[in-house]
Order: sequence, then C-alpha cells, then structure tokens
Amino acid sequence: QLQLVESGGGLVQPGGSLRLSCAASGFTLHYYAIGWFRQAPGKEREGVSCISRSGGSTNYADSVKGRFTISRDNAKNTVYLQMNSLKPEDTAVYYCAAIAKYYCSPHRLEYDYWGQGTQVTVSS
Repeated sequence: QLQLVESGGGLVQPGGSLRLSCAASGFTLHYYAIGWFRQAPGKEREGVSCISRSGGSTNYADSVKGRFTISRDNAKNTVYLQMNSLKPEDTAVYYCAAIAKYYCSPHRLEYDYWGQGTQVTVSS
C-alpha cells in the first residue's frame, strides 16, 4: 500500500519547537518533491514549505520563513519539518504531500500522495 505517514505533532507552548516527520511506505520518496501544507479550522489548506527531489531547492511561506526548516533523508525515505519559535497562529493540521516532479507545485491537485495529517497546537 502506497502511503505517507506524518508524525511529531502535539501541543507546545508559544516559542517552542516541534519536528514533524513524513515517512513513505510502498514507494521511494527519492523520486518525488515533497510539500508540507497546513489547514487551520475554518481556513483553506495552505502551502508551508517544499523541497525538491534532490533536496537542493527549498521554499517557505512568508509566515514561516526563518522559523521552519525543511529537509530530507532519502536513505530513510523521510522528510522533516523543523518548526522553531512556534506561534499560536501556527496551530493547524499539518500534511505532507508527494509530487512526481523535480520541484514542488503550488497547486494541491497536482500532488500524487497525501498523508493523513498531524495536529500541531501552539498554546499556553
């Protein structure tokens, strides 16, 4: 079965950190660019960050630039999202998605696989 599984979410205080993981099973992530998206209650799903197939190119939403870092370990078939200096407005369900292209796409419908999501809650 081909699937992506996110982990690492949880409850954290403002200013804290979390590291999300996106692991693939049934296929090799090496052939895919990977995007992280998030969806807060009542809001549309938005792109947070993405990393190219090789890891040589990364992009970030302005709202997370300087605080989040995306990386990948193709040997472990896993992509990570390190989130530092978390703010209450970062609260959302975070999803990873794989697209069979070298670079990510801003269009959600182009992605081939999605994970089930992991909840991140930033609150004191």
